[in-house]
Parts: sequence; C-alpha cells; structure tokens
Amino acid sequence: MLYALGEFLQQFWGPARLLCSYTILIGLSLFSGYFAVYKIIPKFYDKLPHDRGREFTLKDNAEAAKGKPTGAGVVFISVFVIICILFVPMSWTRALIIGLTWLSMLTGYLDDRSSSGWGEYLKGALDLLLSVAASFVLYFGLKALSPDGLVKFWIPFVSHEIVINPVVYIIISTILLWASINTTNCTDGVDGLSSTLVTIALLTLGIIFYFILGHVDIAGYLLVPHFAAGANWAVMIFSMAGVVMGYLWLNAFPSKCLMGDAGSRALGFFLGVCVMASGNPFLLLATSTMIFVNGGMGLLKVFLLRFFKIKIFENIRFPLHDHMRKNRGWSPTQVLIKFMILQILITMAVLGIILKIR
Repeated sequence: MLYALGEFLQQFWGPARLLCSYTILIGLSLFSGYFAVYKIIPKFYDKLPHDRGREFTLKDNAEAAKGKPTGAGVVFISVFVIICILFVPMSWTRALIIGLTWLSMLTGYLDDRSSSGWGEYLKGALDLLLSVAASFVLYFGLKALSPDGLVKFWIPFVSHEIVINPVVYIIISTILLWASINTTNCTDGVDGLSSTLVTIALLTLGIIFYFILGHVDIAGYLLVPHFAAGANWAVMIFSMAGVVMGYLWLNAFPSKCLMGDAGSRALGFFLGVCVMASGNPFLLLATSTMIFVNGGMGLLKVFLLRFFKIKIFENIRFPLHDHMRKNRGWSPTQVLIKFMILQILITMAVLGIILKIR
C-alpha cells in the first residue's frame, strides 16, 4: 500500500519517493511489526487459551508452561498480515502466500483452543493440504517471473541452473513444507528456543533475498540467478522477523506467553515457502538445520517405529532439547544459547558451500 502511495505522491512531492525505497520499507516493516506485537499481545493474555500441559515433554517443562496464555501466534501472525498489506509491494503470489500462512496459523489456533486437541492425523492432513496449495502457488508464480517460462533450481556443486519438471517441483516443495511445519512445531518446547532459531533463519533469508538474489551485480558475481522479486520478498521476510522479535521479547525465559501451534505451524510453513521461493531447497540447511535435527529426527524415529517396526536412536530422547535437559543436565538457557551458536556456525558454513562451491 505504501509503495503504491509513494509512486503516486512523488509526482507531487519529491520526498514521497522514499516510500518506494525497499530499504525504507524493510526498516518500517521490521520495527512496526516488533513494536505492534510487543504492545498488543499482553492485551490478549486473558482472551487467549491457556496451556494444558504437554503430553510428550519433560514434566518440569509441562508444569512450567501449564496455565500460561498460549496460541499467541494468532496475534503476531495477524499483525504480520496487516504489516504486509501496509508495506509489502504486492503480487498475486505473495498475497496468496500471506493468506495461506494465516490459514496455517488458524488450523494451529483452533487446535490450541480445542479442549482435547486435534488428532495428529487430522493435523498432518491439513498441513499436507496447505503444503500442496502453496507448492502450486509457488510454481506458477515463479514460472510467471521466469524470462523463459521455466522453473529452475540452482544447487551446490552444479555451475548451471537445473530445469525442474512441474510434478517434481510440487513433490519436493510439498515434502519440504510439510517437514518444515512439523519440525518447527516440535522445536517449540523451551522458552525462546523456537522463536530464536526462526529469527536467525528469517534474518538469513532476508539478507539472501535482498542483498544477493535481489541484486543483479552481487548475484552475477556469486554466479547465482538474479531473482527480480527478491527485494519484495525481503520486505515480507523482514516483516515476519519483526513480529517474531516482538513475540520473543515476551517469550524469553521465563516466558509470559507461548506461541502454540498457531505460531509454530505458521512459522514453519513460511520458512519452507521462502526457501522454495529462493530456488535452492538446500538453503533449508543454512536456515533450519537445528530445527530439523531437534524436531525432525523425532518424527523420523516415530515414523520408522510405527510403520516399519524399525528402531533407531533408542537412547536419545526427542525433541533433542528434552534429551539435553534430562540426560545432559542443561538448563533452558543453556539449550537456547548452545543451539543458537550451533545454528549460526552451521549457517555460515553452509552458505559458504552453497554460494561459492558451484
């Protein structure tokens, strides 16, 4: 909205052109999202559902969380949508992705409000449906932007882009999005952990979209494809980073509120979407390795045991943050700081491989 307003007003008043600056839009969206969420969420403490305790977690974790306002994701994801309407230069692709992100929040929030909780198969099916829908939106959105009408991946160790068949793209995207939703949800178990790791991922993606993919000269220097809409996506990504920071201020140990499935599922969905929009699925390793190790290995362990009777990691408790707390005696703060350090180290290493070894 502000971008269009700036385009209109600059013919009458020169300084209005600043509203068309992506740097200005990023700054405004980031700080507006942060302050709005920081101020608004506490006003909903008495209206949000309250945590019932968690069945598959450490007893002290469950007791510490029990009774706290949960489902705060309904607030900060809704603020994110409003911020995007105000600051993000809109296209049908970004508009649909924003809408699907809100819907993924809604499915989680309805589960948070449910007295008994939704079954895992129902939640899995809804996640799958949203992932498929987003995959189609991304494919046709990227196809429309492509100069030759082809959707391509750029990946490590390959110097040229690879044309991706539509069916292959939909399958890869759906799997990645579904996994991102559920691993992010599983990581939400220690105050500040999930939101901190997601913030690192969002800032990493925002920098990649704005300074690398969205910049013709830098993209050319690094031998990666220029993404014409990179700056537009960067504004949207930094908008999400701002609202997550506002929530994290309230969720830092000891937390005052919890995001619930409403927040974790929407954040996982959005992260996966941004990785697929970049054209390089391997960026997920740079942004979310600790999220996938922490939550994903537990999902794999349960899947193999339930459907194939294969036992793996029998002596490791998942999510991994529970193992570190119970078996290694780490405090919540130690879990947060050490996982954060590991993710930053992994991010730097993987980005070096992805951007330079081609």
